[in-house]
Amino acid sequence: MNPPLKLLLFTAATVALLTFTGRASSAITRCPNCGTTPVPYPLSTNPTCGDQSYKIRCDSTTETLQFDTLNNSYPITSINPSIQRLVIKPSALLPNTCVTSDLVHQGVQLNSSLPFNVTSGNTIMYMNCSTLILGSPLNCSSSSLCHAYINSSTRGVARCGDASSSICCTFRAGGSTTSYMIRVREAGCRAYTSFVNLDSNLAVDRWPDPGLEIQWVSPREPKCVSQADCDGNSTCGSDPILGGSARRCFCISGLEWDPVQGVCAEDVTCQNPSGCGGSTDRTALIAGLVAGIGVAIIAATIAILLYKRHKRIKEAQERLTREREEILNASGGGKASKIFTGKEIKKATNNFSKDRLLGTGGYGEVYKGILADGTIVAVKCAKLGNTKGTDQVLNEVRILCQVNHRSLVGLLGCCVELQQPIMVYEYISNGTLLEHFQGRKLGDRSHLTWTRRLQIAHDTAEGLAYLHSSAVPPIYHRDVKSSNILLDDKLTAKVADFGLSRLAHTDLSHISTCAQGTLGYLDPEYYKKYQLTDKSDVYSFGVVLLELLTSQKAIDFNRAEDDVNLAVYVQRMMDEEKLMDTIDPMLRENVSDLEVDTMKALAFLAAGCLEDRRQNRPSMKEVTEEIEYIISIATSETVKK
Repeated sequence: MNPPLKLLLFTAATVALLTFTGRASSAITRCPNCGTTPVPYPLSTNPTCGDQSYKIRCDSTTETLQFDTLNNSYPITSINPSIQRLVIKPSALLPNTCVTSDLVHQGVQLNSSLPFNVTSGNTIMYMNCSTLILGSPLNCSSSSLCHAYINSSTRGVARCGDASSSICCTFRAGGSTTSYMIRVREAGCRAYTSFVNLDSNLAVDRWPDPGLEIQWVSPREPKCVSQADCDGNSTCGSDPILGGSARRCFCISGLEWDPVQGVCAEDVTCQNPSGCGGSTDRTALIAGLVAGIGVAIIAATIAILLYKRHKRIKEAQERLTREREEILNASGGGKASKIFTGKEIKKATNNFSKDRLLGTGGYGEVYKGILADGTIVAVKCAKLGNTKGTDQVLNEVRILCQVNHRSLVGLLGCCVELQQPIMVYEYISNGTLLEHFQGRKLGDRSHLTWTRRLQIAHDTAEGLAYLHSSAVPPIYHRDVKSSNILLDDKLTAKVADFGLSRLAHTDLSHISTCAQGTLGYLDPEYYKKYQLTDKSDVYSFGVVLLELLTSQKAIDFNRAEDDVNLAVYVQRMMDEEKLMDTIDPMLRENVSDLEVDTMKALAFLAAGCLEDRRQNRPSMKEVTEEIEYIISIATSETVKK
């Protein structure tokens, strides 16, 4: 008998004999019901329950749950904790208009720093759109689902027009481009609605009620200050990801953290608290044996068929792997790309252990991995719902593996046989530039001297200039920010996450795409026109230069209302000739006149990068040369001394 068949028979008999149940003990406090609606963990309606990163709101007047976005609130219509998803009700149309009531808030705008994002299960209908939208990748044809919706006699939205008078577009949400927003605006689309898990084959009158599905990331163990904050099944210990700055209730040996139930749980083989003996158990055992024999006979028949099918699938997978390797190695004489197996990736990350988690972002999670030869790598795993196809990942990896520059984090290869695409990068040990600004690395910011900051600016500019000018085809980063700039042990800067960028065709001046990026760093023209160019990266880099000068956040609601955006704030202070008031106080201590001049020079360079019209911005190559000139002035004083 074949080994797989033996294993299947043994498993079938074992399953028939044993019944498993979970014994658990809570280490958290769940929130009370909102009216009659339960509030499952980790959702939190007040500071004394749930996980505070997963805040929702209970409206005491209506006894309904509300989901708050950056500048609006939406009623929650359903919650499914087993799949970690909730559904909110989209805003209704204003009376006698084809305009949604949340147009003033630019639609649904989620906070990308919180563990919520829009799922790929949503079908979005954009209505009352301008002709500008016709240049986007949305389906705005007369045969789109959106036109079927507004023209329906039972559910149509008459005031939104018909196929001949209204631009009405359909698209599927989720993935990297729409994971945090469903955007409406005067210059684009002024109305929208959404349907969850919509079957396009159904008649419109059989569609579900409108809803927007949002998923949340699995919560980690609850935070603690001392052992008194944890129960008997967990121990208060330092968070290995955040170091000594945070502590969590980690499950004791033999128990595992269950993020759905919010407990430390284990499997036991007996439901009887007084023991597993007795006539009742013997009767159950006999019944189990009889059932097991029946299952084994059926399983034996199925196993033979499954084994043959498994053999055919394995042969097909091996053939597909060879074809993929041929694609990746067609590098024109450059460095060959590598395909990692799922087994290699799981072993390197200890099966994606939470102890190896380095961080999370819009694309997904990043884990520390150790390959079989001892090489330490960073393993980036895409979020569930990410729309990057396997072929797209293969083609991007093939090109990006040819990118080689000391100021870019090296992309080593990818894995495409697991559920989601995975990219493998070189590991940079000293964290992000943002963490150094915030004092989460190396204590305070004293190590970020003015000379060091200029060098970080130069390293970053060189890396981006290489992507724009030397890569073939050119590569636009699309998400330049201080949290995507890594520092090694010598505080040398390396640009990360360019593997998620767009490859530009050499015969195009721009790429049309849905606006993507991070608030505070996003190019205004890109946001308005959906046209991506190298100057979009220049704008974002200008914000990074302001961060290097001020050590302040790109978006900070602790500043005055008109100064929330760092670029707006610094520009206003420059107009009022108060630039030095914005400079990091640590840099202003004992500053020389020459250093003041170089700080002003870098600020004026940043202002040039932040010009509203992209034609007025310098290229990254010109930016690099200007920073080199500023460094030469700054270091000349050191030489004289």
